[in-house]
Amino acid sequence: MPISVRCDCGIVFAVPDEKAGGTGTCPRCGKALVVPLTAGAPLVSDPIFGRDKFLLHQKHFTFGKEKYVLFAEDGSPLLYIERPYHTGRDFVALLAAIAAFAVVGSLFGLLAWAVPVEALKWAFGVLAFVGGLAAAIVVAVICSRKRHVWFYRDEARQDKVMDVQQLKKVQIPAATYSVRDAQGHPLALLRKNYFYDLFRKRWDCQRPDGSPLCVVKEDSLFQSLLRRYVGGILGFLALRTNFVFLDPATDEQLGEFNRKFTILDRYVLDMSADAHRKVDRRIAVAIGVMLDTGENR
Repeated sequence: MPISVRCDCGIVFAVPDEKAGGTGTCPRCGKALVVPLTAGAPLVSDPIFGRDKFLLHQKHFTFGKEKYVLFAEDGSPLLYIERPYHTGRDFVALLAAIAAFAVVGSLFGLLAWAVPVEALKWAFGVLAFVGGLAAAIVVAVICSRKRHVWFYRDEARQDKVMDVQQLKKVQIPAATYSVRDAQGHPLALLRKNYFYDLFRKRWDCQRPDGSPLCVVKEDSLFQSLLRRYVGGILGFLALRTNFVFLDPATDEQLGEFNRKFTILDRYVLDMSADAHRKVDRRIAVAIGVMLDTGENR
């Protein structure tokens, strides 16, 4: 049965089913395309994401940002990835928060000193601390910047492929991120609840319409607890855990992000188990990067 393929230029054309999983070109614009494995599978219009295995390598000694390079299995670079720290801006936010605490705290402190009633002195004293702390948090949030992740085809950062946008500055109890293509169209929503992290790190991935796409979590509950709460040599041996991609409906494993200890910090994203490509490889790569940069290895 022919597979219907839609190109970004708008044309829809049929491809013989024996071409499933292969590559081809659009008859109108000549753009390289990866043919889906099945008629219902998502189309990948970039050959970079037409594979199942990726190697993620973090660059060290980079100032002001985390940098990664995504490699193919043969060692050829595919993407250059950056996530800025905004260290200077965060330092300014810290100073502004301290100033806000001092100003608000001093105002209530003066009121506590001025009023003659002892009960009011205690009340204004408490407000000096609570109000100062609240002012510090508000100012810090206003002055801080979100940490987005940028994916480029070239090291000169001239050709953006996609990005991951941090949606909220205050990320308690859950952190949320939007995976977007180069044109800004949403591909998926990533959500991480910090309460889950007390026992086992977990990320939930949803489609743009809000329906669940996959769940990504540490592959071993025992190791995750050992790493958090035991410490010592046993905690060190369990310092890093792998993550597994699971279908939320069937609990079927779709892939794995292997990030256990390696000398060169090169981790493997393997989506071979997802034969029907339920998870867009762009989304899988974005999750792999967030698992590394977002989990404080």
